[in-house]
Amino acid sequence: MAIKSTIYKANLSIADIDHNYYADHNLTLARHPSETDERMMVRLVALALNAHQLQDLCNGDGTLGFGAGLSDPDNPDVHLTDFTGAKRVWIEVGQPEEKPITKACNKSDHMLVYCFNHAAEIWWKGLEGKLARQAKLEVFRIPSEVSQALADLAERSMQLQATIQEGQLTLSSDKGTVFVEPIRWK
Repeated sequence: MAIKSTIYKANLSIADIDHNYYADHNLTLARHPSETDERMMVRLVALALNAHQLQDLCNGDGTLGFGAGLSDPDNPDVHLTDFTGAKRVWIEVGQPEEKPITKACNKSDHMLVYCFNHAAEIWWKGLEGKLARQAKLEVFRIPSEVSQALADLAERSMQLQATIQEGQLTLSSDKGTVFVEPIRWK
């Protein structure tokens, strides 16, 4: 019998000063049995960093949410879908291979990757040249020590405040504060 996903709830208040976006999001995160708290929290950070696109791209008329994640590799980790059902933004977390990245670029208007573990540099050196022509693709690196600190904020029920200013995300809860400044690789 398969092990079921663990459900996490997050009330995320976003104050994105850079993009003049202020909103509260009540989120449900299904953490796959093979997913770590670190990866789950990086998914949440990716959503917070791109939530402003709900207003910028869809004028508020769209859906920003989590995909099926590890249980469905053909589905994004985070997505912004407009009212027509078109994927406007496709976000993957981790170190996806070239083929799924190319496929996601073809299925969406914009594709982002947030890599975070210690082997990210090696992964990117192997793919950088192959993905250079993907105009829709952006790749960001979240330092390992930051992603590990994010894991410490994980709880089954979370109250989080995200403030984004000058490209830096400050994520706070009653368990602490983590400063996230993604490094843009592409």
